Amino acid sequence: MLKVSLIAHTPDPERVVAAAAKLCYSNAEIDTLMAGLTPEKSRDFVRMLASMGHESPTEHVNFTFAIEGVSRSLLAQITRHRIASFSVQSQRYVRLDAFDYVTPPEVAGDEEALAAFRQAMDSQAAEYHRIAALLKDGHIRRLMQQGMSEAEATKKAEKMAIEDARFVLPNACTTKMIVTMNARSLKNFFRHRCCNRAQWEIRDLAEQMFRLVYAVAPALFEACGPACAYGPCPEGKMTCGRAAEMRAKYEQIKAELNGENAQ
Repeated sequence: MLKVSLIAHTPDPERVVAAAAKLCYSNAEIDTLMAGLTPEKSRDFVRMLASMGHESPTEHVNFTFAIEGVSRSLLAQITRHRIASFSVQSQRYVRLDAFDYVTPPEVAGDEEALAAFRQAMDSQAAEYHRIAALLKDGHIRRLMQQGMSEAEATKKAEKMAIEDARFVLPNACTTKMIVTMNARSLKNFFRHRCCNRAQWEIRDLAEQMFRLVYAVAPALFEACGPACAYGPCPEGKMTCGRAAEMRAKYEQIKAELNGENAQ
């Protein structure tokens, strides 16, 4: 099951962005740059920047997420967002004795498809273990013939075996990662991945990430989410036709989070 946590972020992110903008637009000195930047004034600065389309100051604040229970298919999508840092659980070093996997909702909703899907996952797991065991035995023999002790050979052979056995693991296999993005990259991520036309798994992840950062810096992420939540749909003839619904959804999310912040 998808789980995402915001484990770290730049302290006072809106104040930091406001300070960067203040430096751009005034003759402020470094020693007094932060002076007078109350939370209210910082939010006003951030909103002014958004209205002007001046996004570069938002690159000075970072947000780090811990993510688990997502598929390798999602990993292939999220790493296309190149202005980010990723640390991903390695299938080369971590043996997956009983790997978890993500079941697409459409598969879960079809009894026959679900049975076939589970059978495929069980089969892939069995083949992974069989191939890893065969490779490990072969590596141990060769390494010992080269003069390595049995204990050393066994340890090295394990890593060598799972490095190649992993090739049979499915896209559905779950993974874990740490992801860091600056606010500008996050806005771009939300614009594309909160969209109703985004693939369901990464859309779910993007929405949860949006909730987490909005709770920390509401002014900074006020005009965020899918493009249609704060402007026209950019999809042209590929539009889902549900812009009003998506706009209402994100207004509701922000209202809920603003209520929580006020408590």
